[in-house]
Order: sequence, then C-alpha cells, then structure tokens
Amino acid sequence: MAHQHQHIHEHADAHDRGDIDFGKMIPMLEGQAQLFAPLYADALAWLSQQQPEPGLIVDAGSGPGIISGFFAETFPEARIVAADSSPALLERARENAERLGNADRFSTVEAELPEGLGELEYPADLVWSSRAVHHVGDQRAALTALAAVLAPGGTLAVMEGGLPERNLPRDLGFGRPGLETRMDAIEQSWFSEMRTTLPGHVRETEDWPALLTAAGLRPSGTRSFLLDLPAPLTDEARAYVIGVFDRRRTMFADELDADDRATLDRLLDPDDKAGLHHRPDIFVLSALTLYTGTKPED
Repeated sequence: MAHQHQHIHEHADAHDRGDIDFGKMIPMLEGQAQLFAPLYADALAWLSQQQPEPGLIVDAGSGPGIISGFFAETFPEARIVAADSSPALLERARENAERLGNADRFSTVEAELPEGLGELEYPADLVWSSRAVHHVGDQRAALTALAAVLAPGGTLAVMEGGLPERNLPRDLGFGRPGLETRMDAIEQSWFSEMRTTLPGHVRETEDWPALLTAAGLRPSGTRSFLLDLPAPLTDEARAYVIGVFDRRRTMFADELDADDRATLDRLLDPDDKAGLHHRPDIFVLSALTLYTGTKPED
C-alpha cells in the first residue's frame, strides 16, 4: 500500500507483493515524497479547512512515513497512525517519526486493504489514502473499509487520478517528438491489465465522489494540486526524473518501438550531453486530484 504516483506505479506488479523488496525501495519512495512536499503542503492546507483539529489521523498506505510526517507537522496536536502492509516500510516510518520528534504521538499498524484496519484504538477523524485504493481489486470495498474507520463527522481523503506527469519538451531534438505521450498510452494499457489481475477485481466507473457516496459518506470536495518545478532542476529533482525514465525503460521495453527505445537509451546515457543527466530543459509538472467525503454525524 505504499504511496504511488500517477505517472509511474513504483511497485510495477504490486499485486504480487512477495516479489517486492520494500527495503530497497525506501530511498526512492522517500525522495519522491520529499520532492512532492509543496504539493502535499497545499493538499493538507486544504484538508485542514475540513478537519481543523483532528484527534486521530490514519495514513492508509503510508510507505516509509514521509507524508505521515507532513501530517504531524500540519496538525501538531493529532495522533498519527501509519498503516501499510510492509513491515520494512513501517519500521522506516517509525525511524522517521523518531527523527522528526513525533514518536510520542505516532504509531503503526500492519494492514492490507480492504481488511486490516480494525486494530485502531478509536475512530479516526481523518483518513488519508494516496494512490493505494487502485491497487485493491474491489475499490468500492476498499473505500467502504476506510470509511468504517471514521468517527462521525470524520473525513476520508482519497488521492487518485490527476494528469500524466511531464518532464520533457515535446521535441527533444532527436528521436520522434511526443515520446511521453506514447509512453502514457503504454502505461494506460499496462495499468488496465494490472487492475484486471488483482485478486477480487471488480470493474468500476471511477467516479470517486459516487464511490464515496456508496461507502456511506457525503462528498465534501474535489480539488487538484499542482507540482511545478521548472528548469533548471535541482540535483534531487533531476535524479528523480532520471529514475522515472529508467523505470519506464525497464517496464515498457517490450511495448516501445526501436526508435523510442533508442531515444530512451540516449536520455539515460550519463555521457550523452543531450541526455537527462546534462540537458538543461527538463522539469517536473504534475497534477494530482484529491477527493474527500465526510461521515454523517447522525
């Protein structure tokens, strides 16, 4: 249940969790979450208007706990529970809470959606789930399970969808223009196939407000948040972009044609001055959408 980003699903075959070494993923997951910190800050500021003083916040799909830390900073009086199915990621989340001085109000629960959140001591005022629900075969059941954790008047915030991320100009000066658009199409096919192979897969119209309603909640808002890191990028942001394209090259090699594979190879070549390691025009532009629903008081 670790956090995912729309443009590339870091777990690749996340439904086959036995093949994943989460410990090795920690640096990438942490770097990614830190890079997106401005976007999360905007999202949490918006959430604080709906839940200004939550007593208990559950980060469902917490990964290594970076976003849990953002919640602890935004809501200094709240208790934070990080829930994830990976013991390695939860251990790292506890280390991060200790490093940030939040350990006294931070705890973890090893849990897999849609079951597994029943160990909470008392209902939550705010449940956050960022790109975890789409890795559950029955998304409606997952939302219902998350809604069941809420106290009356509590809010479920689900980050799903948005727009494909952009990192490159349309025309790179070599290869066919529009590389990212073609990779988006491949990823959409991959994502659809991934969904159908999940245990208990149910096809749903991904109308998230309607699904929140079906889970017994009152839709309380939809808003998209932007991360806009223009060129020239910091070293950390450049490393992130290189990682994105390296994973795409690995995941989509069989679907790309020879020309696009050659373009990606040039982009990933550390010695190529037109590649990602050197070119001055790469950027990060990402839009992620957050849907909220409130549990009725009566």
